[in-house]
Amino acid sequence: MSAGKIFVSDEQGNYLIKFVGDVRVTLCGSLNHYMETIFGSHDVNKVVVDMLEAEGLDSTTLGLLAKLGLHCRKQYGIDVQVFCQNPSILRTLDCMGFDELFDIFQDVPEISAKLQSITSVNSEVDEIRKQVLEAHKLLVQLNPKNSSEFIDLIRALETGD
Repeated sequence: MSAGKIFVSDEQGNYLIKFVGDVRVTLCGSLNHYMETIFGSHDVNKVVVDMLEAEGLDSTTLGLLAKLGLHCRKQYGIDVQVFCQNPSILRTLDCMGFDELFDIFQDVPEISAKLQSITSVNSEVDEIRKQVLEAHKLLVQLNPKNSSEFIDLIRALETGD
């Protein structure tokens, strides 16, 4: 798998997050920082996550996406649109319950956005631990069936082990 990259675009309240390659916890500080930008905006019309070039997403990335979806639904009354054709990622999204939170499409949309690489954020170890913990708790909240998969990690992160 190729190293992960995240690209973003914001044009008049239309936000796009594009995942390329294998997106892992090392990019989550930057992703979380960008999501805070979206959350701070009062003008959010649409949020799109383009996974068409994604090869893999780790559970922390998925947890942050759950956070994004829950916030957009609650604060803006919109569902995040996800575009993905990777069978493995689609299976994961389905198993984790994302089909309840996102509008998931397998077709290729026409997106003409000026993408820029996400701003790199170097987080402290404690901040990363906090983000990983929050992400996994959200995955359990999204689908309680995820609890058995993540309970040991959640407990370890809560106790600082």
